[in-house]
Amino acid sequence: MGECLGLYLHIPFCRSKCDYCDFYSLAGREDRMDDYQKALLRHIVESAEAARSFSVNSIYIGGGTPTWYGEKRLAELLHTIKRRFTLSKDVEITIEANPDSVDEKMLRHLRRAGVNRISMGMQSGCDQELQAVHRPHTYRQVVDAVTAVRRAKITNLNLDLIYGLPGQTEESWHKTVEKALILNPEHLSCYGLTVEEGTPLAQRVARGEQLPDEDQQAALYLWTVKRLAEAGYEQYEISNFAKRGYQSRHNMKYWMGHPYMGLGAAAHSDFGGRRYSFLSDLDQYIDHMLQGDAVVDESEQITRRERGSEYLMLRMRTVHGIEEWEYRREYMMNFEPIAAKLAEFEQRGWARRRGRRWQFTPEGFLLSNQLIGQLLELQENASLGGMLERVRRNREAQKENKESKES
Repeated sequence: MGECLGLYLHIPFCRSKCDYCDFYSLAGREDRMDDYQKALLRHIVESAEAARSFSVNSIYIGGGTPTWYGEKRLAELLHTIKRRFTLSKDVEITIEANPDSVDEKMLRHLRRAGVNRISMGMQSGCDQELQAVHRPHTYRQVVDAVTAVRRAKITNLNLDLIYGLPGQTEESWHKTVEKALILNPEHLSCYGLTVEEGTPLAQRVARGEQLPDEDQQAALYLWTVKRLAEAGYEQYEISNFAKRGYQSRHNMKYWMGHPYMGLGAAAHSDFGGRRYSFLSDLDQYIDHMLQGDAVVDESEQITRRERGSEYLMLRMRTVHGIEEWEYRREYMMNFEPIAAKLAEFEQRGWARRRGRRWQFTPEGFLLSNQLIGQLLELQENASLGGMLERVRRNREAQKENKESKES
């Protein structure tokens, strides 16, 4: 069997929409769940042939709130995947969950269907903060849901946390992290709140509501990195921390540039040398899929040069970082300008070199968008310079050939 593949299934249904969320998810559309199931099952069957030479070692069902979709539908999806795709013996199967939409019976059913990892949206340990962004649960429900996960004998649990929430203070964030640590998850994802255009939170901010500023978020982040290291969680990406052996395979597919196939409305893929996505409209996706019409929304071929940009952009999000000869070998581009810039970053405490690999420090991760932007600009200039040099050499060669013929 050849290269390993990740599968992502998008379930766009939610009990309610949180104020900060800009993912493609819908509340109040339970009437179309059965039709969506038919469409998604067909999508799985039709896509399997293209992945015949791959071994699937990661399945991630996200949304939306997959557990709001129901364990019977989820189990049917997994059963169909097992029949149509080749799965590795140690395949990691993750389902996203909200604390209010799971119980022990459901989780036992999912474990029997093959689920061995739960990613749960805790977000905060403070009920006031949860209410402020219209999360549909309390901290007590988080505790009960984690208890149910353990009783269902699922031994790989991630908790999502958000810093920078409305009304959040340094003290309340510290309490949230400590409450999460008491629950002893194998993995923690800690995200800074981003105000996305078009969300209810963006409208609130436009009306004058104040949120923790960048400096406050930075302080919370740096404290979190230190505290989680003390608790035995290794940081392996800007926002992700895991006990040894519990890094998310799904996450690493994205950041290491490995192939993954997305299925469902609004799902994205990087597979077969192309990046493509499917219709971000529930009704259109269902109708097109069931009628046999095309559901691809956008598609593009990825060049080696673009892969080189992705290498810098994605790998520098991880503690794995980048390495000169890896870059030269894979993308045939000059690393010297990038190395010089990274050395500058090192002087300012933003980057460090471990062996032959470069990575950002926690302080560098905070500035990663700007710093990676500078590296990409250098890469673009180096590529342009190389192209101009090749043009110059070709012209000189043509001139020499012409002169030799004339003589």
